[in-house]
Amino acid sequence: MSIAWPEADIHPLSPERWPDFETLIGPKGGCGGCWCMLWRLRKRDFDAMKGEANRDAIRAVVDTGPPPGLLAYDGDRAVGWISIAPRAAFPRLETSRVMQPVDDQPVWSVSCFLIAKTHRGRRLAVDLLDAACRFASQHGATVVEGYPVAPLKASYPDTYAWTGYEKVFLRAGFREVARRSDTRPIMRRSL
Repeated sequence: MSIAWPEADIHPLSPERWPDFETLIGPKGGCGGCWCMLWRLRKRDFDAMKGEANRDAIRAVVDTGPPPGLLAYDGDRAVGWISIAPRAAFPRLETSRVMQPVDDQPVWSVSCFLIAKTHRGRRLAVDLLDAACRFASQHGATVVEGYPVAPLKASYPDTYAWTGYEKVFLRAGFREVARRSDTRPIMRRSL
């Protein structure tokens, strides 16, 4: 499945696309050896698995399916990533004081973004969110939820905004449904 968007082609992360994901996320596995496993594991398990073990864990998710997210391409190069899955795939969300469930409605969660430095500020994150909503809808979702940062300072390091920025979610048609922290809204988009 390919989802055509103005600035990129967006595809589910399949085993065939693993090398592209690996190149995009980098040899260290994104932020601190995460490999996009932070929300998929309890804290103690995540801490024990940083680095190669996390890489192997996300590879197993990719190999067994369903796809854990989407890759955005500029030509043949992967330039963006978004993690999207049913909230149940992210057990660490359940233990977060800030991101606990708002209600008992079944939601799909956007837990992570990674945009290549060369492609930041080009609306790619909005395109990825739109594609993630479409992907989730095709798999039966009726609501997509995200946990972006709403920085109090204008200069906030992108490295720490792996869950996305509030302004990006607003541009993609999400609305705030809860805020248990000044800098962490919970946002939803009905599909």
